[in-house]
Amino acid sequence: MALYLISFEKGAMDHIPAEDFPDVGKAAHAVIRETKDAGVYVFGGGLSYEDGDVEWGVVAVDGRVTDGPFAESKELIGGLTIVDVPTREDALKWAAKIAVACRCAQDVRKFGDDPER
Repeated sequence: MALYLISFEKGAMDHIPAEDFPDVGKAAHAVIRETKDAGVYVFGGGLSYEDGDVEWGVVAVDGRVTDGPFAESKELIGGLTIVDVPTREDALKWAAKIAVACRCAQDVRKFGDDPER
């Protein structure tokens, strides 16, 4: 088994009309329930970027903390799901289901092997 990060960028769902969000939410939750029922779900959720929300930040190597991402950051994660599956093909199948539910493309990346896991 291997861990895979399935994610999409902040703003990837901006094309969805506000009136469609309840249906998108139901579809997304249904897929996540399916991952849990299949026993492959590890963790997931959407990230908050609300105005005034400073519940995130960057900690530099000197320990200094700043609100927000590095200035050179071009990509912020909008949402993510981590699955534990036997193959890349399995991860891609889950990503396809999430993409359909969320109506946006998904990035799939394998975590490095951890011998202590």
